[in-house]
Amino acid sequence: MNTAVAETYRRSKIHPKKFALWAACASMLMMFSGLTSAYIVRQAAGNWLEFRLPDLFFINTIVILLSSVALHTSYIGFKNGQERKYKVYMLIAFFLGISFVVLQYLGWQQMVGIGVPLKANPSGDFIYVITGVHAAHVLGGIGALGVALIHAFSLKYECTKGRKLRFELTLTFWHFVDFLWVYLLLFFVLSS
Repeated sequence: MNTAVAETYRRSKIHPKKFALWAACASMLMMFSGLTSAYIVRQAAGNWLEFRLPDLFFINTIVILLSSVALHTSYIGFKNGQERKYKVYMLIAFFLGISFVVLQYLGWQQMVGIGVPLKANPSGDFIYVITGVHAAHVLGGIGALGVALIHAFSLKYECTKGRKLRFELTLTFWHFVDFLWVYLLLFFVLSS
């Protein structure tokens, strides 16, 4: 194999860390597919309480989508040498991520308020479990954003290959949990 072909092949391969993240995202998607499939099967078995999802679940959708836009804007600033834009939008994404988890908890409190506490009916229990597992993944993303913030504010600004890769991994995971939330909300709305 000549060097030009070898170089082209080397450049077209996916980075091992990106591949590992995509594999992890695929397994998480399979897990949530299994949970939503179990929801459908259990719903058909009867003893299913019908209720309207709290409005906070819909507000949460806007919050998490805005956080995704903010983080992507931060990434663009990072790549283009706009340090202020990079830092400000990363902070915004971080606080919107925290807001999502807080609003999620308040949404669960609203479910209790409308008579759907945990362990009262399988329909509510599924929503608590599925949204709780998703919130745990968001917390993992917030942890990754926290590390990215520490890098942004404690290290000298440089768009190095390693920092760009770490940012891309964080961005990919964050977009994934956002997509996952939209899927889950649409699933709950369409299956009720």
